[in-house]
Amino acid sequence: MSTAEHQTDILRLSTAGSVDDGKSTLIGRLLYDSKSIFEDQLETLEEAADLSGGGEINLANLTDGLRAEREQGITIDVAYRYFATPKRKFIIADTPGHIQYTRNMVTGASTANLALILIDARTGVVEQSRRHAYIASLLRIPHIVVCINKMDLVDYSEERYQEIVDDFQDVAAVLELHDVNIIPISALKGDNVVNESENMPWYTGKALLTFLEEIYISSDRPMRDFRMPVQYVVRPYTDEHHDFRGFAGQISGGIVRPGDPVTVFPSGLKSKVKNLHDINGPLEQAFPPMAATIELEDDIDISRGDTLASPDNVPYCCKDLDADICWMHSDSLNIGRKYLIKQTTQTTKMVFKSVEYRVDINNLKNDHDATSLGLNDIGRVTFKTMQPIVFDAYKKNRAMGGFIVIDEATNTTVAAGMLRSKPKEGPQPEYDDYAI
Repeated sequence: MSTAEHQTDILRLSTAGSVDDGKSTLIGRLLYDSKSIFEDQLETLEEAADLSGGGEINLANLTDGLRAEREQGITIDVAYRYFATPKRKFIIADTPGHIQYTRNMVTGASTANLALILIDARTGVVEQSRRHAYIASLLRIPHIVVCINKMDLVDYSEERYQEIVDDFQDVAAVLELHDVNIIPISALKGDNVVNESENMPWYTGKALLTFLEEIYISSDRPMRDFRMPVQYVVRPYTDEHHDFRGFAGQISGGIVRPGDPVTVFPSGLKSKVKNLHDINGPLEQAFPPMAATIELEDDIDISRGDTLASPDNVPYCCKDLDADICWMHSDSLNIGRKYLIKQTTQTTKMVFKSVEYRVDINNLKNDHDATSLGLNDIGRVTFKTMQPIVFDAYKKNRAMGGFIVIDEATNTTVAAGMLRSKPKEGPQPEYDDYAI
C-alpha cells in the first residue's frame, strides 16, 4: 500500500459537548463495543464496577484519564484516543466543552476531518452547542456529526429528536455549516453507537460507527492549486549524488508531476520540476498530504520557509494581514509588542496593529469595542510581519492558512489563527510605526 493510500484510512475527529452530555461515555462505548481496549483495561473497569456495588462498567473512565476528570465527572484536557476497525483507523481528539477551555477545543479540532457534537436530548440545543458549532465553522471542519444523546431518557421520542434537529439546522444555516448529519443515540445503552438500535425504528440512518467508517474524506483535501512549503534543502554530498539538490516538504495543496512549471515564493523565481522523489524512490506525482522531495531544472536560490506553487493560481504574498485568532495565554494580546508568527515552515517577527472585534462566545455576537484579547478569547485582528507571508485564505486551504503566534521571550505559543484573504483597502499604519 502506498503512503497516500495508507493516509486515506485515517479519520481524525474531534468531540465536543456540554457537561454531562455523555461525551466520555460515548467514546468509551465506541472503544468498548468495537473491542478496541486492552484486557487489563477491561479488568480494571470490571473491578471498579464491582467495588461501586452497581455492577455496571463506567465507560467514561476509559477516556477521563486525569484524576481530576474522574473526580469531577468532566473532561478538562485534550486527550487523543486511537482505535481501529477493519475498515478504518481513527484518531479522536477528546476535547473539553467548557468556555474556560476554548483554547483546548480549538487545539483538538484544528486538524480534524470531522467534528462530533453531543447534545443532551433532555436539554436540546444550548449555548455550548452553538459555541461548539461556531468553532467547527471557524476552523472549517468539513463534516459535522451531531449525536443527540440520552434518547433513552426521553423514551426514544421521535418528536423530541425532530425538535432538536430543527433547532440545530437553524444554527447550521446561520454558521454556513454544509455537511451536517444528526444521529439519535444512547451512549450508556449502546443504541445507534456501534449497533443499530431496535428502540428507534423510526430512524432509518446509519449507526455512528458505520457512518464514521464509510464517510468519504479524500475530497476534503485541496487538490486544485499546487503548494509545497520547503521544510529542508537536501544536499547528500555523496559520490553517487554529488550535485543533487532537492527541496523536501509536505504537499499542502494540488498535484505536482515532473515537467510541471513552478513559481518560488516570495522571490517569484520560476522553474520546472525535473524529478520527484519520496523515501521509497522516484514518484510520478505527489499530492496532499504526501511528503516529497522536488528537484528543479534550474539552480535557483531556495531555502526553508520558501514555498513552491503553481504559477496559474498563485498564493497571496504580503506583510499586512488579517486573521481570526484564538488567544491561548493568560497574558493578553499587546498591540505594538513584538511576537513571532510560525506559518507553514516559515517563522518571522510580527506586531499586532489592531483588534477589529472580539466574539462573545456565548451569543456569537461581535464586540467591536474590544481593544485586546485575553485567555480563551476569539476575535479578528490585523498585524504586520517583518518578512512577507506566503499563504492562501484558511477557508480555501487549512494548511496554508493556519498559523501560531509565539512569545519570543518565553517561546510560549500564545495564539492560533486562521488567515483571511488580503486585508481590506484603506488607510493603514505605516510600516515604520512598528519597529519589528
